[in-house]
This record gives sequence, structure tokens and C-alpha cells, in this order.
Amino acid sequence: MSVVAAIDCGTNSTRLLVSEEGRTVERLMRITRLGQGVDATGRLASEAIDRTTAVLTGYRQVMDGHGVERVRMTATSAARDAENREDFFSAASAAVGVRPELLSGLEEGRLSFAGATADLDPVDGPFLVVDIGGGSTEFAVGTDECEGAASIDIGCVRLTEKFLLHDPPRADELSACLSVVQTYLDDVARDLPAVLAAKTFVGLAGTVSTVAAVELGRAAYDRDAVHHLELPREAVEDVFRTLATETRAQRLENPGMEAARADVIVGGCCVLVKLMRHFGLGTCLVSEADILDGLAASIR
Repeated sequence: MSVVAAIDCGTNSTRLLVSEEGRTVERLMRITRLGQGVDATGRLASEAIDRTTAVLTGYRQVMDGHGVERVRMTATSAARDAENREDFFSAASAAVGVRPELLSGLEEGRLSFAGATADLDPVDGPFLVVDIGGGSTEFAVGTDECEGAASIDIGCVRLTEKFLLHDPPRADELSACLSVVQTYLDDVARDLPAVLAAKTFVGLAGTVSTVAAVELGRAAYDRDAVHHLELPREAVEDVFRTLATETRAQRLENPGMEAARADVIVGGCCVLVKLMRHFGLGTCLVSEADILDGLAASIR
């Protein structure tokens, strides 16, 4: 049996999927905030590189324990924006044994679509798959395969660092954040008009999963409870209103809120609620299958 691994080095989190013949053996996520300050400085912070490399070293041990034969590791928005990305790539290569691939936003969207729709019924398509990341958000549309994709430079970390400067955010900060998201969504509608005809909206990544977990009120993460949960827009709006008016300490009292995500969740929610409003999306189908699954399936 062939055992493969996919690693996604994102702006906010670093994640690992170990797969054997299409079956998930292990799935891990650590929030490393690789994109800390990159929007302001154009560089990856040395401490962010160290945090991420330490996690990758641990992932290498996990992969060795499972007898992983082939690995595909990718880097996305933070690395795309950083002039010193080679510093991270060298450290990551030494830790894992393979060099990270720098994905474009469009490649990221296509891989996310492949992972998220693999176990969905094509009769429910066309699908709009949206991956709300730390530094960018990807849109992909299609039914049996991705027929179009777009990427915009907004995400939970980038928006928080740029606009949401108080705890809790002030009303004018939230308004500015939502306004910027609106502008980017106008670009998506123009450049990828197929989003307007999608039948099923599929939401990916930590923001969506966290909103789902808070709505469910479960203290411990339960993948089976979250995966393919249908979130009505009213529920998303309700969670947003709650989190946006709380301090970080108060957010942590919500069952389902991860400590390392509490400071950026409102920025992510700004993207989620605004895109549901903008495109008239009544329901979000939460998917815990994402770019990692697409990456693992692509390894031959």
C-alpha cells in the first residue's frame, strides 16, 4: 500500500494529511501564523519561520512513523507576498526533506475544489467552493471539475492586522473591513461570473469550521459533526454578531472557539458573512475536506 502525505503551509496554520490509498491515516493542524506582519513588512518574521519549522520537524516524525513514501508540501499567500520566502523554503526543506511548492492563488483554488467536492454528489452542482485563508481567499466553481477560479488578497489575518485594531473591534473598524471585502467581491463577480449561478456553496478552512463549532456549541472538535453541516446564513450572522462584540477573552468562553484563532476569527467572519450577503447565499455547506485532500489525491 502506498502511504503519501500532503502539507499545507498557510498564512495562519500549518497542516498535515497522511493518506493510504485514499484513506485518511492522520490529519493534524497547528496554528503557526507564518504570515505574522507580512502584509505590513513584506517579509516573513524570523520567529514565524521558526514556529512553522518546528511544527514541520514534528510532522516529519509523524510521517516517518507512518512509513510515508511521498510528500507534497505547498506554501500559499504569506510566502507569495514575502521577499524572503527562500529563508522559509530552506528551513522547511531541511525539516521535511522536500522543497515547498509556491502555489498561485488559482492553483490553490483548483486543489481546494478537488478536495472539497470529491465526495459530493454532482447533482448538487455547480458548486462554489470558497477557502477563507489567513492572507487570501480562493473561489472555485464547477461541477465534476473546477471550471474557473479566482483569488483575492483578503483573509482573517490580513484583515485583522490592517483593520481590526481594538479588542473588541470598533464599529468603524468593522465597517471599513466589510467595505473592503465588498470591493474585492465585486471583482470576483466581474472576473468569475459563474459564482452567480452556483447551486451549492461549500465553505472551507478554519473560519468556517470555527463558526460551525461555535454554532453547535461543542467544546471539543468533532470532525464528523462539522463535516457537511449545513449552516444557514442566519446562524452565520448570529455567530458573527456575537464574536464581533466580544473581547478575545470573552470569545474564548464560546464552546468550539480555539484559543489560537480567537484574535483573527472576526476578520474571517467579515469575509464569510459578506460573501453570503453579496451573492445571496442562504446556506453554507461546511467541508473539512479541502486543499490537503486535493494535494494528497494528486500524488502519483
